[in-house]
Amino acid sequence: MKREKTIGFQIRTLNNLIKRDFEKSKNEIFGCSAGVHGWAIGYFYENSKKDVFQKDFEAHFSIRRSTATKMLQLMEKKGLIKRVSVENDLRLKKIVLTDKAIEVHKKITADIKHREKRLSKGISDTELDIFFKVATKIRNNLEENDD
Repeated sequence: MKREKTIGFQIRTLNNLIKRDFEKSKNEIFGCSAGVHGWAIGYFYENSKKDVFQKDFEAHFSIRRSTATKMLQLMEKKGLIKRVSVENDLRLKKIVLTDKAIEVHKKITADIKHREKRLSKGISDTELDIFFKVATKIRNNLEENDD
């Protein structure tokens, strides 16, 4: 079997190309190499109408507490988030985006729209539907427990 005709090879190649494309634009958005924080900013922005705590962040991204703590501390240091006490329990600190992070989110959103337009160029809605169905099946196959 030719390697180019394997699912894994194609996904790996696409991942590398998309990552390289993302790397080019993230420095323009963040002014540094902190693009990984974009996912976190997006999550906090989408959930800004409710109180979000570190445990919610950990669960959403399936990361350990130590990883989340380091990431959130760095985001706080860079002025992207604030931890704010909640009224009913002063021990709890909800995570709130700063104005700086909201501006970054706007830039990220524009960048994603531009990238998605490039990725889907020349692909029909029917083809995109098939792509997403196949991608979901592949993800489900990988998430199944191997017995």
